[in-house]
Amino acid sequence: MKPQHKPRVPLFSSGPCAKRPGWAPAVLSDAVLGRSHRSKIGKARLADAIDRSRVILGIPADYRLGIVPASDTGAVEMALWSLLGARGVDMLAWESFGAGWVTDVVKQLKLQDARVLEAGYGEIVDLSKADFSRDVVFTWNGTTSGVRVPNGDWIPADREGLAICDATSAAFAMDLPWDKLDVVTWSWQKVLGGEAAHGMLALSPRAVERLESYTPPWPMPKLFRMTSKGKLNEGIFKGETINTPSMLCVEDILDALGWAESIGGLSGLIERSEANLAAIEKWVEASSWAGFLAKDKALRSPTSICLSFVDPAFSALSEADQAAVAKKVAALVEAEGAGYDIAGYRDAPPGLRIWGGATVETADIEALLPWLDWAWEQVKTEFAAAA
Repeated sequence: MKPQHKPRVPLFSSGPCAKRPGWAPAVLSDAVLGRSHRSKIGKARLADAIDRSRVILGIPADYRLGIVPASDTGAVEMALWSLLGARGVDMLAWESFGAGWVTDVVKQLKLQDARVLEAGYGEIVDLSKADFSRDVVFTWNGTTSGVRVPNGDWIPADREGLAICDATSAAFAMDLPWDKLDVVTWSWQKVLGGEAAHGMLALSPRAVERLESYTPPWPMPKLFRMTSKGKLNEGIFKGETINTPSMLCVEDILDALGWAESIGGLSGLIERSEANLAAIEKWVEASSWAGFLAKDKALRSPTSICLSFVDPAFSALSEADQAAVAKKVAALVEAEGAGYDIAGYRDAPPGLRIWGGATVETADIEALLPWLDWAWEQVKTEFAAAA
């Protein structure tokens, strides 16, 4: 039967993600609007976002942290275009965003000494094969595939190359080993539920040394330039952004950081994400039709939680019909107002994707799950009748 109880906040998009509990537009009332972002008050707000992010995440004092254009994508692109080419590079890819970075390196930068290690959706590559005499580029959390790197043990402390990590969907939800990472990127719109278009870029002293000692042979767009006359542009890491930021978005992320602080900082954020995954794991254990795309529990993401259909009736369908079933299940749940944006990523195997980041309440996850059961039964019956 159709469930009677719906999530209080049925927002499960993987980006932009749900706002923090209790958010309302009124929290933006003190935004610095109509003033230059380079004014004293504007720079203070930007610096505050940097400083509080550093504290919550536990970023070492000697790492630079800055706000950059174009969300996580812009932050990763800045790193790739500015740092790569000094030595060979290993590109590790196990989902669409990692594959996108491979395309940048191989087809756009056209690096000759680029080795690509790939794995399918729901899996990751053999991390022991990464060669840290070279630079290594990887995503910590597969937003479109529901997998995460289990730890940083595979990254040597005495590495010669740089460890360049796309950590969007991981930062603020997972404990990142900063001493093992030289470049880390993320966006405001993921775990903290901030507004889009702004990215964060953290650089280790080794990454800064590379920037100041190596000049790439290709033209560098203005938005990617982090050095001037061979020296790091320190202003970027003090709130002097390369281009004009949205001060509304800055105010919003300051509100989100304040909420994070109020629930215990990083440990509180991690606890909330892990509780969301645990609720879905408990449900999957009792389900006859739903499973995880990431079968290895050690690799399973608590933020981008990707589900697959394991019912034999689904497996017997054609690929086209499987895709149609997955879309129909998501559409039925959305039509009932019980869960929005839960369809799997377009390039992933047919399935569902539920955002479980810290801004999502576990009670809302638990209220969503009976609706998935209901929608599956409706669609399964429909396709059986058509057959």
